Amino acid sequence: MVGFVFPNEGMIEWDLLIVIYPYITGLVAGAFIVSSLYHVFGLTKLKPVARFSLVAALAFLIVTPLPLLIHLGRPERGLEMFLTPNLNSAMSAFGYIWFFYLLLVLLEIWLVFRQDIVNYAMTTEGTKKTIYSALALGVYDISEESLAIDKKLIKVFSFIGIPTAVLLHGYVGFIFGAVKANPWWSTPLMPIIFLMSATVSGIALLIVLYVIVSKLRKVPLDSACLRTLALWLAGFLAINVVLEGLEVFSMLYESEESWGIISQLITQKIGISYFGIQFIMGAVVPLLTLAFVELGVVGEDTRTSLRFLAASLVLIGVFAMRWNVVIGGQLMSKSLRGFSSYTPPLLGLNGLIMAALLMGLPFIILAAIIYLIPPWQEEPQRETGLRRRRLR
Repeated sequence: MVGFVFPNEGMIEWDLLIVIYPYITGLVAGAFIVSSLYHVFGLTKLKPVARFSLVAALAFLIVTPLPLLIHLGRPERGLEMFLTPNLNSAMSAFGYIWFFYLLLVLLEIWLVFRQDIVNYAMTTEGTKKTIYSALALGVYDISEESLAIDKKLIKVFSFIGIPTAVLLHGYVGFIFGAVKANPWWSTPLMPIIFLMSATVSGIALLIVLYVIVSKLRKVPLDSACLRTLALWLAGFLAINVVLEGLEVFSMLYESEESWGIISQLITQKIGISYFGIQFIMGAVVPLLTLAFVELGVVGEDTRTSLRFLAASLVLIGVFAMRWNVVIGGQLMSKSLRGFSSYTPPLLGLNGLIMAALLMGLPFIILAAIIYLIPPWQEEPQRETGLRRRRLR
Protein backbone atom coordinates (compact mmCIF):
# COMPACT_ATOMS: atom_id res chain seq x y z
CA MET A 1 0.00 0.00 0.00
CA VAL A 2 1.11 3.55 -0.76
CA GLY A 3 -0.17 6.69 0.94
CA PHE A 4 -3.28 6.87 3.09
CA VAL A 5 -5.32 3.70 2.60
CA PHE A 6 -8.19 2.58 4.81
CA PRO A 7 -7.68 -0.83 6.49
CA ASN A 8 -10.62 -2.46 4.69
CA GLU A 9 -9.15 -1.56 1.29
CA GLY A 10 -6.26 -3.98 1.54
CA MET A 11 -8.21 -6.72 -0.23
CA ILE A 12 -9.43 -6.47 -3.81
CA GLU A 13 -12.96 -7.85 -3.71
CA TRP A 14 -13.63 -7.91 -7.47
CA ASP A 15 -10.66 -9.94 -8.66
CA LEU A 16 -9.52 -11.63 -11.88
CA LEU A 17 -12.78 -13.55 -12.32
CA ILE A 18 -14.71 -10.29 -12.46
CA VAL A 19 -12.28 -9.12 -15.14
CA ILE A 20 -13.04 -12.22 -17.19
CA TYR A 21 -16.80 -11.90 -16.75
CA PRO A 22 -17.31 -8.69 -18.79
CA TYR A 23 -14.66 -9.84 -21.26
CA ILE A 24 -16.52 -13.07 -22.14
CA THR A 25 -19.85 -11.24 -22.11
CA GLY A 26 -18.48 -8.76 -24.62
CA LEU A 27 -17.35 -11.53 -26.96
CA VAL A 28 -20.92 -12.88 -26.94
CA ALA A 29 -22.48 -9.53 -27.80
CA GLY A 30 -19.95 -8.78 -30.54
CA ALA A 31 -20.28 -12.19 -32.20
CA PHE A 32 -24.08 -11.99 -32.20
CA ILE A 33 -24.03 -8.52 -33.75
CA VAL A 34 -21.94 -9.87 -36.65
CA SER A 35 -24.58 -12.55 -37.25
CA SER A 36 -27.30 -9.91 -37.15
CA LEU A 37 -25.50 -7.81 -39.76
CA TYR A 38 -26.18 -10.66 -42.18
CA HIS A 39 -29.61 -11.90 -41.06
CA VAL A 40 -31.19 -8.51 -40.36
CA PHE A 41 -29.33 -5.99 -42.50
CA GLY A 42 -28.55 -8.31 -45.41
CA LEU A 43 -24.79 -7.84 -45.45
CA THR A 44 -24.22 -10.80 -47.77
CA LYS A 45 -20.43 -10.58 -47.65
CA LEU A 46 -20.61 -11.89 -44.08
CA LYS A 47 -22.50 -15.03 -45.12
CA PRO A 48 -19.44 -17.33 -44.67
CA VAL A 49 -19.26 -16.47 -40.95
CA ALA A 50 -22.93 -15.73 -40.21
CA ARG A 51 -23.76 -19.20 -38.89
CA PHE A 52 -20.34 -19.62 -37.32
CA SER A 53 -20.77 -16.38 -35.38
CA LEU A 54 -24.05 -17.67 -33.96
CA VAL A 55 -22.54 -20.87 -32.57
CA ALA A 56 -19.55 -18.88 -31.27
CA ALA A 57 -21.96 -16.58 -29.42
CA LEU A 58 -23.72 -19.61 -27.91
CA ALA A 59 -20.45 -21.23 -26.79
CA PHE A 60 -19.33 -18.10 -24.93
CA LEU A 61 -22.84 -17.34 -23.66
CA ILE A 62 -22.99 -20.70 -21.87
CA VAL A 63 -19.79 -19.85 -19.97
CA THR A 64 -20.70 -16.24 -19.19
CA PRO A 65 -22.23 -16.78 -15.71
CA LEU A 66 -19.51 -19.20 -14.52
CA PRO A 67 -16.98 -16.54 -13.40
CA LEU A 68 -19.68 -14.94 -11.25
CA LEU A 69 -20.80 -18.25 -9.77
CA ILE A 70 -17.25 -19.31 -8.94
CA HIS A 71 -16.47 -15.89 -7.48
CA LEU A 72 -19.60 -16.21 -5.34
CA GLY A 73 -18.00 -19.13 -3.51
CA ARG A 74 -21.37 -20.83 -3.11
CA PRO A 75 -22.59 -21.30 -6.70
CA GLU A 76 -25.94 -22.75 -5.60
CA ARG A 77 -26.81 -19.34 -4.18
CA GLY A 78 -26.90 -18.00 -7.72
CA LEU A 79 -30.36 -19.56 -8.07
CA GLU A 80 -31.66 -17.11 -5.47
CA MET A 81 -31.92 -14.39 -8.10
CA PHE A 82 -34.56 -16.51 -9.85
CA LEU A 83 -36.29 -17.87 -6.73
CA THR A 84 -36.42 -14.57 -4.86
CA PRO A 85 -36.28 -11.87 -7.55
CA ASN A 86 -35.33 -8.33 -6.63
CA LEU A 87 -36.30 -5.98 -9.43
CA ASN A 88 -34.47 -3.09 -7.78
CA SER A 89 -31.11 -4.84 -8.03
CA ALA A 90 -29.06 -4.22 -11.16
CA MET A 91 -26.96 -7.30 -10.33
CA SER A 92 -29.96 -9.61 -10.27
CA ALA A 93 -31.09 -8.22 -13.62
CA PHE A 94 -28.20 -10.09 -15.24
CA GLY A 95 -29.85 -13.43 -14.51
CA TYR A 96 -33.02 -12.49 -16.37
CA ILE A 97 -31.22 -10.86 -19.28
CA TRP A 98 -28.81 -13.78 -19.64
CA PHE A 99 -31.58 -16.42 -19.52
CA PHE A 100 -33.73 -14.57 -22.06
CA TYR A 101 -30.74 -14.06 -24.34
CA LEU A 102 -29.80 -17.75 -24.08
CA LEU A 103 -33.30 -18.82 -25.12
CA LEU A 104 -33.24 -16.33 -27.98
CA VAL A 105 -29.89 -17.58 -29.30
CA LEU A 106 -30.95 -21.22 -28.97
CA LEU A 107 -34.16 -20.59 -30.90
CA GLU A 108 -32.33 -18.75 -33.67
CA ILE A 109 -29.65 -21.44 -33.94
CA TRP A 110 -32.32 -24.15 -34.13
CA LEU A 111 -34.09 -22.32 -36.95
CA VAL A 112 -30.86 -21.60 -38.83
CA PHE A 113 -29.66 -25.21 -38.60
CA ARG A 114 -33.04 -26.97 -38.75
CA GLN A 115 -32.69 -28.05 -42.37
CA ASP A 116 -29.22 -29.41 -41.68
CA ILE A 117 -30.38 -31.24 -38.57
CA VAL A 118 -33.20 -32.92 -40.50
CA ASN A 119 -30.78 -33.93 -43.27
CA TYR A 120 -28.36 -35.39 -40.72
CA ALA A 121 -31.19 -37.22 -38.95
CA MET A 122 -32.16 -38.86 -42.27
CA THR A 123 -28.64 -39.78 -43.41
CA THR A 124 -26.89 -40.89 -40.21
CA GLU A 125 -27.29 -44.02 -38.14
CA GLY A 126 -26.91 -45.18 -34.55
CA THR A 127 -26.18 -42.68 -31.80
CA LYS A 128 -25.82 -39.73 -34.20
CA LYS A 129 -29.24 -40.43 -35.67
CA THR A 130 -30.72 -40.42 -32.17
CA ILE A 131 -29.04 -37.12 -31.34
CA TYR A 132 -30.11 -35.40 -34.56
CA SER A 133 -33.65 -36.77 -34.26
CA ALA A 134 -33.86 -35.32 -30.75
CA LEU A 135 -32.54 -31.97 -32.00
CA ALA A 136 -35.16 -31.96 -34.76
CA LEU A 137 -37.85 -31.81 -32.03
CA GLY A 138 -40.15 -33.87 -34.20
CA VAL A 139 -40.30 -31.23 -36.96
CA TYR A 140 -39.12 -32.81 -40.23
CA ASP A 141 -40.87 -30.53 -42.70
CA ILE A 142 -38.18 -28.85 -44.81
CA SER A 143 -40.35 -27.81 -47.70
CA GLU A 144 -39.80 -24.43 -49.34
CA GLU A 145 -42.83 -22.98 -47.55
CA SER A 146 -41.57 -24.17 -44.18
CA LEU A 147 -38.05 -22.87 -44.78
CA ALA A 148 -39.47 -19.50 -45.87
CA ILE A 149 -41.25 -19.23 -42.52
CA ASP A 150 -37.99 -20.16 -40.77
CA LYS A 151 -36.18 -17.32 -42.52
CA LYS A 152 -38.80 -14.82 -41.40
CA LEU A 153 -38.55 -16.04 -37.81
CA ILE A 154 -34.75 -15.90 -37.95
CA LYS A 155 -34.92 -12.28 -39.00
CA VAL A 156 -37.37 -11.49 -36.19
CA PHE A 157 -35.23 -13.20 -33.54
CA SER A 158 -32.08 -11.54 -34.87
CA PHE A 159 -33.78 -8.16 -34.73
CA ILE A 160 -34.89 -8.77 -31.13
CA GLY A 161 -31.41 -10.06 -30.31
CA ILE A 162 -29.68 -6.79 -31.20
CA PRO A 163 -31.20 -4.69 -28.39
CA THR A 164 -30.88 -7.69 -26.07
CA ALA A 165 -27.15 -7.91 -26.83
CA VAL A 166 -26.88 -4.16 -26.25
CA LEU A 167 -28.73 -4.54 -22.95
CA LEU A 168 -26.60 -7.51 -21.90
CA HIS A 169 -23.31 -5.69 -22.15
CA GLY A 170 -24.56 -2.16 -21.61
CA TYR A 171 -25.79 -3.43 -18.24
CA VAL A 172 -22.24 -4.50 -17.35
CA GLY A 173 -21.00 -0.99 -17.99
CA PHE A 174 -23.94 0.37 -16.00
CA ILE A 175 -22.90 -1.74 -12.99
CA PHE A 176 -19.57 0.09 -12.86
CA GLY A 177 -20.85 3.48 -13.98
CA ALA A 178 -23.47 3.49 -11.22
CA VAL A 179 -20.86 3.22 -8.43
CA LYS A 180 -20.87 6.89 -7.43
CA ALA A 181 -18.19 6.46 -4.77
CA ASN A 182 -15.57 5.48 -7.35
CA PRO A 183 -14.57 8.39 -9.64
CA TRP A 184 -12.77 6.04 -12.09
CA TRP A 185 -16.00 4.15 -12.71
CA SER A 186 -18.73 6.73 -12.27
CA THR A 187 -18.91 8.28 -15.73
CA PRO A 188 -21.90 8.50 -18.11
CA LEU A 189 -19.79 7.05 -20.93
CA MET A 190 -19.00 3.81 -19.11
CA PRO A 191 -21.97 1.74 -20.46
CA ILE A 192 -21.35 2.99 -24.01
CA ILE A 193 -17.62 2.26 -23.80
CA PHE A 194 -18.27 -1.25 -22.52
CA LEU A 195 -20.77 -1.85 -25.32
CA MET A 196 -18.48 -0.50 -28.03
CA SER A 197 -15.47 -2.48 -26.79
CA ALA A 198 -17.68 -5.58 -26.68
CA THR A 199 -18.52 -5.16 -30.36
CA VAL A 200 -14.86 -4.63 -31.17
CA SER A 201 -13.73 -7.74 -29.27
CA GLY A 202 -16.47 -9.90 -30.80
CA ILE A 203 -15.53 -8.95 -34.36
CA ALA A 204 -11.83 -9.46 -33.58
CA LEU A 205 -12.58 -12.89 -32.14
CA LEU A 206 -14.43 -13.94 -35.30
CA ILE A 207 -11.52 -12.83 -37.48
CA VAL A 208 -9.08 -14.87 -35.41
CA LEU A 209 -11.33 -17.94 -35.28
CA TYR A 210 -12.26 -17.75 -38.96
CA VAL A 211 -8.61 -17.68 -40.02
CA ILE A 212 -7.58 -20.49 -37.64
CA VAL A 213 -10.52 -22.77 -38.44
CA SER A 214 -10.10 -22.26 -42.18
CA LYS A 215 -6.44 -23.21 -41.91
CA LEU A 216 -7.33 -26.30 -39.88
CA ARG A 217 -10.02 -27.29 -42.40
CA LYS A 218 -7.60 -26.57 -45.26
CA VAL A 219 -10.14 -24.50 -47.14
CA PRO A 220 -9.53 -21.11 -48.75
CA LEU A 221 -10.57 -17.99 -46.90
CA ASP A 222 -13.28 -15.78 -48.33
CA SER A 223 -11.26 -12.61 -48.86
CA ALA A 224 -14.35 -10.41 -49.24
CA CYS A 225 -15.76 -11.68 -45.94
CA LEU A 226 -12.47 -11.21 -44.11
CA ARG A 227 -12.04 -7.72 -45.55
CA THR A 228 -15.58 -6.76 -44.50
CA LEU A 229 -14.95 -8.00 -40.96
CA ALA A 230 -11.67 -6.04 -40.84
CA LEU A 231 -13.38 -2.84 -42.03
CA TRP A 232 -16.13 -3.16 -39.43
CA LEU A 233 -13.47 -3.83 -36.82
CA ALA A 234 -11.54 -0.71 -37.80
CA GLY A 235 -14.69 1.43 -37.74
CA PHE A 236 -15.89 0.31 -34.32
CA LEU A 237 -12.34 0.40 -32.95
CA ALA A 238 -11.91 4.03 -34.05
CA ILE A 239 -15.17 4.99 -32.34
CA ASN A 240 -14.14 3.09 -29.23
CA VAL A 241 -10.79 4.90 -29.02
CA VAL A 242 -12.52 8.27 -29.35
CA LEU A 243 -15.00 7.42 -26.58
CA GLU A 244 -12.29 6.22 -24.20
CA GLY A 245 -10.25 9.32 -24.95
CA LEU A 246 -13.25 11.59 -24.36
CA GLU A 247 -13.83 9.94 -21.00
CA VAL A 248 -10.32 10.82 -19.78
CA PHE A 249 -10.29 14.27 -21.39
CA SER A 250 -13.60 15.15 -19.72
CA MET A 251 -12.08 14.20 -16.35
CA LEU A 252 -9.03 16.30 -17.16
CA TYR A 253 -11.12 19.29 -18.24
CA GLU A 254 -13.34 19.17 -15.16
CA SER A 255 -10.30 18.62 -12.90
CA GLU A 256 -12.33 17.71 -9.87
CA GLU A 257 -10.65 16.68 -6.63
CA SER A 258 -10.48 13.08 -7.85
CA TRP A 259 -8.42 13.96 -10.93
CA GLY A 260 -5.20 14.11 -8.93
CA ILE A 261 -5.36 10.44 -7.96
CA ILE A 262 -6.84 9.34 -11.32
CA SER A 263 -3.93 10.94 -13.15
CA GLN A 264 -1.53 9.05 -10.89
CA LEU A 265 -3.49 5.85 -11.48
CA ILE A 266 -3.28 5.95 -15.28
CA THR A 267 0.30 7.22 -15.45
CA GLN A 268 1.89 5.23 -12.63
CA LYS A 269 -0.11 2.33 -11.19
CA ILE A 270 -1.61 1.06 -14.47
CA GLY A 271 0.45 3.12 -16.89
CA ILE A 272 1.84 0.14 -18.81
CA SER A 273 -1.46 -1.71 -19.12
CA TYR A 274 -3.41 1.50 -19.85
CA PHE A 275 -1.26 3.41 -22.31
CA GLY A 276 1.07 0.63 -23.44
CA ILE A 277 -1.32 -2.32 -23.87
CA GLN A 278 -4.84 -0.89 -24.02
CA PHE A 279 -4.20 2.13 -26.23
CA ILE A 280 -0.96 1.65 -28.16
CA MET A 281 -0.80 -2.11 -28.64
CA GLY A 282 -4.54 -2.76 -28.50
CA ALA A 283 -5.84 0.18 -30.52
CA VAL A 284 -3.31 2.40 -32.29
CA VAL A 285 -1.19 -0.40 -33.75
CA PRO A 286 -4.24 -2.39 -35.00
CA LEU A 287 -5.74 0.73 -36.57
CA LEU A 288 -2.49 1.56 -38.35
CA THR A 289 -2.11 -2.07 -39.44
CA LEU A 290 -5.62 -2.27 -40.86
CA ALA A 291 -5.13 1.07 -42.62
CA PHE A 292 -1.89 -0.19 -44.15
CA VAL A 293 -3.64 -3.34 -45.36
CA GLU A 294 -6.29 -1.27 -47.15
CA LEU A 295 -3.96 1.39 -48.55
CA GLY A 296 -0.77 -0.60 -49.10
CA VAL A 297 0.08 -2.88 -52.01
CA VAL A 298 0.64 -6.30 -50.45
CA GLY A 299 -0.27 -9.87 -51.31
CA GLU A 300 -3.42 -11.60 -50.11
CA ASP A 301 -1.53 -13.87 -47.70
CA THR A 302 0.15 -10.85 -46.15
CA ARG A 303 -3.20 -9.09 -45.85
CA THR A 304 -4.64 -12.09 -44.03
CA SER A 305 -1.67 -12.29 -41.66
CA LEU A 306 -1.82 -8.57 -40.86
CA ARG A 307 -5.58 -8.67 -40.25
CA PHE A 308 -5.10 -11.69 -38.02
CA LEU A 309 -2.37 -9.85 -36.11
CA ALA A 310 -4.49 -6.72 -35.72
CA ALA A 311 -7.48 -8.72 -34.45
CA SER A 312 -5.27 -10.58 -31.95
CA LEU A 313 -3.86 -7.32 -30.61
CA VAL A 314 -7.38 -5.92 -30.27
CA LEU A 315 -8.40 -8.91 -28.14
CA ILE A 316 -5.42 -8.29 -25.87
CA GLY A 317 -6.20 -4.57 -25.71
CA VAL A 318 -9.84 -5.11 -24.76
CA PHE A 319 -8.80 -7.52 -22.02
CA ALA A 320 -6.40 -4.87 -20.75
CA MET A 321 -9.28 -2.38 -20.77
CA ARG A 322 -11.37 -4.72 -18.60
CA TRP A 323 -8.41 -5.13 -16.24
CA ASN A 324 -7.79 -1.39 -16.02
CA VAL A 325 -11.42 -0.69 -15.23
CA VAL A 326 -12.16 -3.51 -12.78
CA ILE A 327 -8.81 -3.77 -10.99
CA GLY A 328 -7.63 -0.19 -11.56
CA GLY A 329 -10.75 1.26 -10.02
CA GLN A 330 -10.18 -0.73 -6.83
CA LEU A 331 -6.53 0.29 -6.44
CA MET A 332 -7.50 3.84 -5.45
CA SER A 333 -8.25 4.50 -1.81
CA LYS A 334 -11.57 6.09 -0.89
CA SER A 335 -9.47 8.79 0.76
CA LEU A 336 -8.16 9.73 -2.72
CA ARG A 337 -4.69 9.82 -1.15
CA GLY A 338 -3.31 6.33 -1.58
CA PHE A 339 -3.14 3.11 -3.57
CA SER A 340 -3.35 -0.57 -2.81
CA SER A 341 -1.96 -3.33 -5.05
CA TYR A 342 -3.17 -6.58 -6.56
CA THR A 343 -1.40 -9.61 -8.00
CA PRO A 344 -3.60 -12.56 -9.00
CA PRO A 345 -2.59 -15.86 -7.37
CA LEU A 346 -1.64 -18.89 -9.42
CA LEU A 347 -3.87 -21.39 -7.63
CA GLY A 348 -7.30 -21.20 -6.04
CA LEU A 349 -10.76 -20.36 -7.31
CA ASN A 350 -9.65 -16.82 -8.13
CA GLY A 351 -6.26 -17.77 -9.55
CA LEU A 352 -4.65 -17.70 -12.97
CA ILE A 353 -5.20 -21.42 -13.61
CA MET A 354 -8.94 -21.15 -12.98
CA ALA A 355 -9.09 -18.05 -15.20
CA ALA A 356 -7.27 -19.93 -17.98
CA LEU A 357 -9.70 -22.84 -17.68
CA LEU A 358 -12.68 -20.52 -17.91
CA MET A 359 -11.22 -18.78 -20.96
CA GLY A 360 -10.53 -22.12 -22.65
CA LEU A 361 -13.92 -23.70 -21.90
CA PRO A 362 -15.88 -21.74 -24.58
CA PHE A 363 -13.49 -23.00 -27.27
CA ILE A 364 -14.07 -26.59 -26.17
CA ILE A 365 -17.83 -26.06 -26.31
CA LEU A 366 -17.48 -24.38 -29.70
CA ALA A 367 -15.48 -27.35 -31.06
CA ALA A 368 -18.18 -29.75 -29.81
CA ILE A 369 -20.97 -27.72 -31.46
CA ILE A 370 -19.07 -27.49 -34.74
CA TYR A 371 -18.49 -31.25 -34.70
CA LEU A 372 -22.18 -31.91 -34.10
CA ILE A 373 -23.64 -29.36 -36.55
CA PRO A 374 -20.98 -27.89 -38.86
CA PRO A 375 -21.82 -24.24 -39.60
CA TRP A 376 -20.13 -24.23 -43.00
CA GLN A 377 -22.44 -23.78 -45.95
CA GLU A 378 -21.00 -26.61 -48.01
CA GLU A 379 -21.64 -29.23 -45.33
CA PRO A 380 -25.44 -29.36 -45.65
CA GLN A 381 -25.17 -29.49 -49.42
CA ARG A 382 -22.90 -32.51 -49.23
CA GLU A 383 -25.24 -34.30 -46.81
CA THR A 384 -28.28 -33.44 -48.95
CA GLY A 385 -26.55 -34.91 -51.98
CA LEU A 386 -25.71 -38.03 -50.01
CA ARG A 387 -29.32 -38.43 -48.98
CA ARG A 388 -30.50 -38.09 -52.57
CA ARG A 389 -28.06 -40.78 -53.73
CA ARG A 390 -29.29 -43.10 -50.99
CA LEU A 391 -32.92 -42.53 -51.98
CA ARG A 392 -32.04 -43.47 -55.58
